[in-house]
Amino acid sequence: MGSQAILDKLRKDQVRTDHPSFKPGDTVRVHVKIKEGDKERIQVFEGTVIAENNRLNQSTFTVRKMSFGTGVERIFPLHSPVIDKIEVMKSTQVRRAKLYYLRRLKGKAARLKEERYVEPESIVTAN
Repeated sequence: MGSQAILDKLRKDQVRTDHPSFKPGDTVRVHVKIKEGDKERIQVFEGTVIAENNRLNQSTFTVRKMSFGTGVERIFPLHSPVIDKIEVMKSTQVRRAKLYYLRRLKGKAARLKEERYVEPESIVTAN
């Protein structure tokens, strides 16, 4: 067994599978563990996912929010133990993998079109 195979096995052991699936354009709420002295608390960061980088256990995603008129972006490592949980608040329809163009848009122009989803059991079939 080569050294690369051993590294791949170690990386696969570190991958977390407890997160929901999300994509760029989705509004997510990320619960992050913050350490202050000897205390630990949870801080929530809610915003739009504008980018994803998938690299096994080194995957990251970028979340952007507006805070008092200023754009704030944070890059989170997906498989980090610092992330307590991720909640998907809203899913939108986008045609790009990277939504960096949202940085130069303001107000209503920065809105994304909400995705329409019909649950399969609610579809009525005519006989």
